[in-house]
Amino acid sequence: MIDIEQRIIDLKISIPNPPSPVGNYVAYKHCYSTIYISGQLPIDENGNMIKGKIGKDLTLEDGKKAARYAILNAIGHLKKSVMNLNNVKQCVKINGFINSTEDFTDHAVLLNAASDLLVEIFGEKGKHARAVIGVSSLPLNAAVEIETIFEISK
Repeated sequence: MIDIEQRIIDLKISIPNPPSPVGNYVAYKHCYSTIYISGQLPIDENGNMIKGKIGKDLTLEDGKKAARYAILNAIGHLKKSVMNLNNVKQCVKINGFINSTEDFTDHAVLLNAASDLLVEIFGEKGKHARAVIGVSSLPLNAAVEIETIFEISK
């Protein structure tokens, strides 16, 4: 069995203290052995957000970086909720929303940055179902928003 906490250290990945919600909602919600994590934006460890539209203001590589920040923030909330990431049974699903131009078509390639990081950290437990959707805008002009669902041990 993989020790997820040790794996994160070995991979030299920093799990952030994620931003708190700015509206009338919670960052995550437990329902039995499932944790639903609200959509996370691409905010880095210094509080800077990657903003703009992929295909106009930002490149595919910028979008991949944004997806990585967003999924790290989701993992940060997951860690807050379970305290120890070894309590995670699996990532069930992620939904990625990409602020992109009408002619941008590499949504799946962009979201792979988040999917790959989940598998890098959690191994087989990180493999998940997913949906990726191109949108005309996102809150605060964020480049990406990712919501996640995880199953945990009780």
